[in-house]
Formats: sequence, C-alpha cells, structure tokens
Amino acid sequence: MDNCTCSATPTLFFACSGGSNVGQLANDACRELTREGVGKLFCLAGIGGHISGIVESAKASSTAVAVDGCGVKCALKALEAANVPIAHHTDWGIEKNGNLFPEAAAVQKAKQIIQDNCR
Repeated sequence: MDNCTCSATPTLFFACSGGSNVGQLANDACRELTREGVGKLFCLAGIGGHISGIVESAKASSTAVAVDGCGVKCALKALEAANVPIAHHTDWGIEKNGNLFPEAAAVQKAKQIIQDNCR
C-alpha cells in the first residue's frame, strides 16, 4: 500500500471508534493501516478530553486525518474544537447499525477509501 505520508512527521489517523458498525469499521481500518506503516492511529479521546500533550502532538503533525464512519462526524468535530489542522476527512456513507464486528471485506474497502482521500 502507498504511504499516506509526504513529510518527516507521520500521518496521524483520528478514528471514530463509536458503538456502531461504522465506528468500529473506522477504528479497524486505521489499526490495519497503522500496522502496515501507512500512518499512525492516534488518540481521539485525548483530543476530546483536552489532554495538552496529545493535542499539541496532533497540532504538530503535518497530516491529521479525521476518519468518521457516519454523518455525525465526531472525529472531525473533536479535532476542529481542539484547533487541530485537518489535512483530510473521510466517511463512507455506510448505513449505521449496532453490529460491532465489521466483515474483513468492509475493512479493506474502508482502508482503500481512507488512502484515496489522503492523496
């Protein structure tokens, strides 16, 4: 897979990991992209909790990617509220439901969408 990074600082993924299929899909896709070296999953809860070190690290990143699974856009809104510059935002319009275990094919599709949005 292509690396989503074009500078010395890594791409940081801020994934929704809410209690739904799309939240878990965002989280699972970003975990796999981190394992593959495409970027680094970073702490969205720390952004929302206003943890100064986490917020400052996010602001220092050259590429912050907000990965939302649904139209509520929690990741995007949390980063905006903390004044973190957002290089890319993604969501994929999959219907939200209570299934917390996305299928592997859906995770692969989400990974591709995230990477396509980082180009």
